[in-house]
Amino acid sequence: MQSTDLGSKESGKIWHRKPSPATRDGIIVNIIHNTSDYLPKVLRFLNVAFDSSGDCLIAGDHHGNIYVFDLCGNRFNLVQRTAQACTALAFNLHRKSEFLVALADYSIKCFDTVTKELVSWMRGHESSVFSISVHGSGRYAITTSSDTAQLWDLDTFQRKRKLNILQSVGIQKVFFLPLSNTILSCFKDNSIFAWECDTLVCKYQLPAPPESSNILYKVFAVTRDGRILAAGGKSNHIHLWCLEAKQLFRIIQMPTKVRAIRHLEFLPDSFDAGSNQVLGVLSQDGIMRFINIQTCKLLFEIGSLDDGISSSVISPHGRYIASIMENGSLNIYSVQTLTKEINKPPPPLVKVIEDLPKKKGNSGDLKVKVTSGRVRRPARSRESKIQTRILKQDLTCGFEKKENELSDGLNKKRLQILLKGYGEFPTKYRMFIWRSLLQLPENQTAFSNLIDKGIHVAFLNLQKKYPIKSRKLLRVLQRTLSALAHWSAIFSDTPYLPLLAFPFVKLFQNNQLICFEVVATLIINWCQHWFEYFPNPPINILSMIENVLAFHDKELLQHFINHDVTSQLYAWPLLETVFSEVLTREEWLKLFDNVFSNHPSFLLMTVVAYNICSRAPLLNCKRKDDFEYFFHHRNNLDISAVIREAYRLLDTTPADIHPDSMLDAFVALTKGQYPVFNQYPKFIVDYQTQERERIRNDELDYLRERQAVEEMQAEVDQQRVEDEAWYQKQELLRRAEETRREILLQEEEKMIQQRQRLAAVRRELKVKEMHLQDAARRRLLQLQQDQREMELRRLDDEIERKVHMRDREIAATAKDLEMRHLELESQKRLYEKNLSRNQEAVAKEMKENADAYRQKVDVEEHMFHRLIGTDQTQNQKIHKLIEENLAKAEQACLNTDWRIQALHKQRCSDLHRNECYQEIAKLLRKNRKKEIEVLNAMMEGEAKKWEEAEEKDFHLKSEKKTAALSDASRRWFLEKEIHDAQHPCDKVVPKGRDEEFASGCLPRASQLNDISEMESLTQISLNQRKMHWDAMEQDLMERVRNLRQRLVTQAQNRCQTPHLLAT
Repeated sequence: MQSTDLGSKESGKIWHRKPSPATRDGIIVNIIHNTSDYLPKVLRFLNVAFDSSGDCLIAGDHHGNIYVFDLCGNRFNLVQRTAQACTALAFNLHRKSEFLVALADYSIKCFDTVTKELVSWMRGHESSVFSISVHGSGRYAITTSSDTAQLWDLDTFQRKRKLNILQSVGIQKVFFLPLSNTILSCFKDNSIFAWECDTLVCKYQLPAPPESSNILYKVFAVTRDGRILAAGGKSNHIHLWCLEAKQLFRIIQMPTKVRAIRHLEFLPDSFDAGSNQVLGVLSQDGIMRFINIQTCKLLFEIGSLDDGISSSVISPHGRYIASIMENGSLNIYSVQTLTKEINKPPPPLVKVIEDLPKKKGNSGDLKVKVTSGRVRRPARSRESKIQTRILKQDLTCGFEKKENELSDGLNKKRLQILLKGYGEFPTKYRMFIWRSLLQLPENQTAFSNLIDKGIHVAFLNLQKKYPIKSRKLLRVLQRTLSALAHWSAIFSDTPYLPLLAFPFVKLFQNNQLICFEVVATLIINWCQHWFEYFPNPPINILSMIENVLAFHDKELLQHFINHDVTSQLYAWPLLETVFSEVLTREEWLKLFDNVFSNHPSFLLMTVVAYNICSRAPLLNCKRKDDFEYFFHHRNNLDISAVIREAYRLLDTTPADIHPDSMLDAFVALTKGQYPVFNQYPKFIVDYQTQERERIRNDELDYLRERQAVEEMQAEVDQQRVEDEAWYQKQELLRRAEETRREILLQEEEKMIQQRQRLAAVRRELKVKEMHLQDAARRRLLQLQQDQREMELRRLDDEIERKVHMRDREIAATAKDLEMRHLELESQKRLYEKNLSRNQEAVAKEMKENADAYRQKVDVEEHMFHRLIGTDQTQNQKIHKLIEENLAKAEQACLNTDWRIQALHKQRCSDLHRNECYQEIAKLLRKNRKKEIEVLNAMMEGEAKKWEEAEEKDFHLKSEKKTAALSDASRRWFLEKEIHDAQHPCDKVVPKGRDEEFASGCLPRASQLNDISEMESLTQISLNQRKMHWDAMEQDLMERVRNLRQRLVTQAQNRCQTPHLLAT
């Protein structure tokens, strides 16, 4: 057997060498699918299906991988990954490359094996789809789930019809019949209907299976010609239906090890014209057995207990069998190999005996070779023996069949011999043997007359005393007991008759005639003398039993006597129930095989044998309750030992106490009419009947009176009920009225709420209307505002244009002022230049004088500098350092003041900018006035400047005089100092001359003081005028600068005003 692992491959070869399947298993190849992970897992195959040619099959695993296996081309291909498990497959569509797959999400998809694309997607099921049946043309498909079946058109992939059923009746299978246009629907209640595919009209319904076969159909199979339907379920029986005759024509019983059938499928044959004779039966043990439905012979089987089969499919031409094993692998079987031994031709009839060439004359060396038309091996003799054994088995079966077809009954002696040999009759033929042994007449007319009398009054309430779960069994028991009561009056008063008849009723419940005649035959023969002491137990029969027990087991009888146990306790319970309470069904049937085959006394011997075989537990019983329990319940006892003991007692009991001397031989029921049964004390029965009739009449009177009282009580109760009902009705009406009032109040509240909601809605509508009006008004206002803004923009543009023009005029004026200022500056610089020229000329004159004078005083200065050189140098350094530091401090202060002033000016400009922008309109109007004032101020400043120039000219002249005086005094001082230095002796003078000298110098000192004071005053006046002129000039420039800033601020405010209005 070859094995192929698909692994992660998407295509490849199925087998790598030519397959040669073995005869014993017929496996061509075993296909497994393992993952290629580090820990490989087995991907189990779930479904498999062949195409219409039978050479290709498709299989899907529980991960949704679908593979196509070409058995002729020895190739496999992965055609689809559905990512979910498939529940059914179909590969015989009219487009050969397409297939249907039912998935776990209850949908059906159609794929193409060539393009590997999705063709269609069909939805509609609400549970898992477990079957897909395709019409012979391949154009229609039926998908079946547990609650519905749907018919699809595979050309348009549209649903044509849907079969809906009740939830209590589920669907087993719905499928097309081959070679026909018929749909077969099978339900869980064993009902089978046939429908026309085009019109969906019910063609016929198969009748219900016989009640004796308690089987619920689970699986179905149809032959290729659509004539035979095979059905099976949780049983080892297979029902074969003829669909043409619409009836069940055969029931096949599988071996006992088959307890349930999981799958059925016919094996096609090329030479049977579709009337398949071989049926494959997959049972619960995982073995698929192939049987011939005509000869009921087992042909071959596949699978084993260790390697069981989960499901199986046979190819349309019958060459291959694809089976999914319980381990998840896929086996492909060769049918030709499996049927090789079956299809082997028989051995030839003509055989040739050839003499070998004689080498020696000894006859002992003579060898004979037996040959046939072809070469035969020595195993031929064994095969002939096997064939002979099979032939013998067939002859035996034919003989038994011939024996079973006898109509006059069986040979009782032969049956007894068979019974002693096997201990019981065959189960299959037991009922037939019993009917033959009891020689039942089957008086259908007489029995019908008894049944027509109806249920006897004594058994109307049978279910109260004997509650039986099965209603059918209870009805059969009632009818049987009623027929017995109508046959003989005593049976209506026999209390143990239901116990006596129940096991036979349960056994023959499907044939009431046979049941009645078996019970009647039992009463006539095996219940002889039972009714002589009626209504007491049969004392004479019990005495016979006690005598036999006393003869064979005195100790047990003495034990019964010691514990006050009579034959009514240890014998009568067994007789009145015919051992049905103490034996199982199989044991009871085995016992009555022997009872019906022997003299009626055998039943009494069986009672004694039962006690003797149970002597050990009976001897241990001490209480009467224990004895009662023992004879009314099943015990651990071998029925075969009891039967053997009964035969021993039957043979060893003396004739004087033997029951057969007191009981008559077997007498069968008469044909036509049943015999009269009056073996009972008639006067007692009549008296009991009369008393019963009287009691019945009294009871009827009592019942009538009680009925009248009950009717009156019923009327009173009815009246009370009516009154209570009336009161309840009134109460209900009152409650209903209150409820209605509450409902009205609720409705009124709802109406008020609705009105409030309507009012709210109206208010909302009003508000919406107002909002719309407001929106319209605002839109209009916005339009007007936009228009006004446009006008304002135009005005602003006009104002900006005018402001711009005025700004340009102001700028031109400012430029003119600047030009005027520049002219003034240039005039000032020219004046200063002229002044500097004059000063230079004066300085040149003074320089000439000074040069002459310096030449004179160089020596003096040299000497003077020598005297003060050291101090002067130090003082100069200190003075220079102080001046530098002071200059730096003044420069830092000036810079800081300039920065503070700049920041202050920026802040002031920021603070006054808005005000200036707002006042620009006023300033524009005052612009001309300001310009005139500025011009006037400039003219006044010019006049003042001329006055200051005249004053400065006067001061210049006075300063010149003062400078001349200072030069004269300094020259005089230097001359004096030089003179003193040159003539130090002249310092010592007389006092009179010193005073004269001092007095002569005083006028000159006072003159020098006057000159210095005059010079200082002139310098102060000039400085003050210069500072005043500079201050006026700075103030004028500051006013011009402020005016320009105000104009710019007002222009900016006018530019921002339209923007603010627009926002």
